[in-house]
Amino acid sequence: MSFGSMSELADKLKSIRAILFDKDGTLIDFERTWFAFSYAMAEKAADGDEAKARHLMDIGGYDWEAKRFRGNSVIAAGTVEEMVALWHPYADMAAQAAIVAHYNQASLEAGPRSAVAVDGLYETLEALHAQGFILGICTNDSEAGALKTAQLLGIDHFFAGFIGYDTAARPKPFADPLIYFAEEHGLELSQLAMVGDNSHDMEAAHAAQAGLSIGVLSGNAGADILEPLADIVLPSVADIPALFA
Repeated sequence: MSFGSMSELADKLKSIRAILFDKDGTLIDFERTWFAFSYAMAEKAADGDEAKARHLMDIGGYDWEAKRFRGNSVIAAGTVEEMVALWHPYADMAAQAAIVAHYNQASLEAGPRSAVAVDGLYETLEALHAQGFILGICTNDSEAGALKTAQLLGIDHFFAGFIGYDTAARPKPFADPLIYFAEEHGLELSQLAMVGDNSHDMEAAHAAQAGLSIGVLSGNAGADILEPLADIVLPSVADIPALFA
């Protein structure tokens, strides 16, 4: 999405008081953090059948030829509930709920421990915090998973809030998580920037009429997906302090 003028971009930047970050692919390296865990879950869902496990990974969004997750795929951008519905379509509601609880617990135990931060993450958050921005995490992982990941990476003190798919009424791409954060911190939505690596993040920003949507190329989606949706696209979050400066 292009601006009519540089002054329009400057006006948007000046209005921002808070920045919400997606987690996976934005703050942490998605491939290095989640492949092993996702495949272990797929193997369990497939009862040890390797061919079936590879198929589950494929429909979940892993490109075996490219050796990376596809942008906007269920594993890359969806919720645990969406992944369970995809991998266990014949389970009844009670069984799916039990599987969701199991996946959430497994994710909470394994995901944060294997989290790999994107380059320059600590310095980026330190700079933005020093610039006076209110920072938050808005993810389609669980709220507990977001908090634990931040704690284990030593960055939790930078954030004023953690929003998971289970925090607000509906997860991204709905507006609810952004509205929730704005209300919690007494902000206008026009004062809020959303940063993410998938279309879900940009769509949530537009649905909430947030002040700014920033796409980053550190995750699963490329510029071809992000540029039509984002106000601006940057290589990674490490470029954000300079943008606001």
